[in-house]
Amino acid sequence: MSFRNRVGIELVADLYSPKRLRGRAPALIVGHPFGGMKEQTTGLYTQTMAERGFVTLAFDASYNGESGGRPRHIASLETFVEDFSAAVDYLGTRRYVARDRIGVIGVCASGGFSLSAAQIDPRLKAVATVSMYDMGRAYRDGQGYAPVPSERNSVEERKRALAEAAEQRWAEFDGGKVRYGGGSAVPLKPSQQAAADEIAEYYATPRGQHPRSHALTLTSLGAIANFMPLAQIELTAPRPLLFIAGERAHFRYYSEDAYAKAPEPRELHIVPGAGHVDLYDKVDLIPWKKLTDFFDKHL
Repeated sequence: MSFRNRVGIELVADLYSPKRLRGRAPALIVGHPFGGMKEQTTGLYTQTMAERGFVTLAFDASYNGESGGRPRHIASLETFVEDFSAAVDYLGTRRYVARDRIGVIGVCASGGFSLSAAQIDPRLKAVATVSMYDMGRAYRDGQGYAPVPSERNSVEERKRALAEAAEQRWAEFDGGKVRYGGGSAVPLKPSQQAAADEIAEYYATPRGQHPRSHALTLTSLGAIANFMPLAQIELTAPRPLLFIAGERAHFRYYSEDAYAKAPEPRELHIVPGAGHVDLYDKVDLIPWKKLTDFFDKHL
């Protein structure tokens, strides 16, 4: 099925419902990781949470996957945030959904996008992030990969990365080949490379590969670096927030820092022994009961 967002882009989505659906049910929007597709991580989450009593929806972000928008494979963070509100528009107009009981699970980068959406859209009544990734901070600090504090990019390195992306705009405007990824102007430091390797465990192996999953354009770097998803996090109150992160994740501190800034009611749940991508698809590590209890209580 599909629906359009505020800027007219058609979003293609998968919709799941419990086997026994009586009356209007609570609903969950599930957002996929950066460059991911609805058939990957979010497919697992939507199916499982539907089995637990929720109407669930997973969509491909604008400009990516089966959704519309051109040029393809760009990162437009404002639009990615808008996609969540568009999903609320759709769900809230279904006769089988209780429009005042719509929540969201944002996985990886969609943790940041869904938090940003909740700050400006009070129709999102509860937000859970899983392995949250602050894409703006990631690109400012380390070309998209979360570094340890001592290895964050300097101002000069950030300027060099942005200059490379800006030069690429001229090349593509003149008809040159599109480049993808974070660029090569600033070499990855050890912790950044370790983060890249952890992500590759999922996307670069049969475990998580999908033909429509694609790295995003280098010329997107400026827009990503300007993204600050926690800027108005105080506006989420009094709606509840749940931050879930793996104990061993290189990016665990994103969830911890967001939790520290968030207003009450809030909760931080660290999954013992789990890394970042473990919470994408390892069903024995994903805290299903925690998620179910959270949304049963707050929706």
